[in-house]
Amino acid sequence: MSVTKRRPRALVIGAGIGGLTAALALEAAGWDVHVHERATALEPVGSGLGIAPNALRALDTLGLGDEVRAVAAVQGEGGLRRPSGRWLARTSGEAIARTFGDPLAVVHRAELVALLAGHLRPGALHTGSELRVLDAGDPGHAATHPADPGRPAVVSRPDGSRLDAELVVAADGIHSPVRGLLFPDHPGPRYSGFTTWRTVIPTPERAPGPLGEVWGAGSLTGVLPLPHGRTYLYAAAVAPAGTRAEDGDERADLLRRFGHWCAPLPDLLGAARPELVLRNDVHEMTTPLPAFHSGRVALVGDAAHAMTPFQGQGACQAIEDAVVLAHALGTTASLAAALSAYSAARLPRATDVVRRSARVARAVAVRSRAGVALRDAAFLLAGQLPESAVVRGAAPTFDWRPPTLPGNVTGKATASA
Repeated sequence: MSVTKRRPRALVIGAGIGGLTAALALEAAGWDVHVHERATALEPVGSGLGIAPNALRALDTLGLGDEVRAVAAVQGEGGLRRPSGRWLARTSGEAIARTFGDPLAVVHRAELVALLAGHLRPGALHTGSELRVLDAGDPGHAATHPADPGRPAVVSRPDGSRLDAELVVAADGIHSPVRGLLFPDHPGPRYSGFTTWRTVIPTPERAPGPLGEVWGAGSLTGVLPLPHGRTYLYAAAVAPAGTRAEDGDERADLLRRFGHWCAPLPDLLGAARPELVLRNDVHEMTTPLPAFHSGRVALVGDAAHAMTPFQGQGACQAIEDAVVLAHALGTTASLAAALSAYSAARLPRATDVVRRSARVARAVAVRSRAGVALRDAAFLLAGQLPESAVVRGAAPTFDWRPPTLPGNVTGKATASA
């Protein structure tokens, strides 16, 4: 009589893009995965999202790349301009595709979340389920704390009920409580100096004009296409933390700041619905964590490496994390060794992307007339290079290649910690 071996269990905290991708990757690697999201429903966040070639390759390892491409718009001709409309540099989705194998795919964030969630096995997603306390307050926590590699991880709910698992994946965001518990001496993310706006607008009947980004003094805007007759508009500006529109009308604040900039911004901002304009301050992890794991807990996405949005890599790096974590767990005999391999692979890579994004942020933050002139002159000079040379500047980020998930893996990293 054969006995079916129990699959190792993983608890994923957070049902954002990183958490859902991690769950799917772990399922592919043979784990029994449960995703716990404290919200009662997956929120339909009204913003766009760029999925770069590096993240599309990672999704390909899960068999999801083509599905994402099918629901995405492709960045076409675009580039970088001044508020007057003068071009500083031009790029195209076709040039990116020629160089890296894929263009920049632009999706609606909520639609990507729904696509990923739709591939979870039935019963794997638990909404309205907050795992906010890792069992550190229990008198016997030395034996049950998830950071203890010799015991199963035990987490608790607000009602006092407890769950145990071989692995906890914390995808609980920028201000991750799990990260704070595991690394209490780490300073955590800091305010970057930028506030951002995002909104999705019905594309006007008249073509919206040139796409891409417009850089001003200490601020920028960007316009990207979305499927189904929609346009994604985002903006960023240097501002004190916590600053908000005095009357609560963020669209009015956008019009005041950017309504006099070049087309298509005035028309798009005029068509935006005030209640659909999202505003958030940007925080970044300027001090890297010592590791992306501790004991039986792995951190993914913003919980591990929050970054500014100026390379469009926040979600992309979370997707990379998920695939690398599953690969390490599926190919390494020891859980401790697998998580160490995950940190060793991801910490240098994500730290480099955080720093590259921070360098772009410093360029955006320039506000003096002389500084802006010097910055724009550098862009103009770079814009005279062949397009292929300009696009190759993204190679350190876009050229990343994921490991291949092994087939028919049954959870190798479970025998011992």
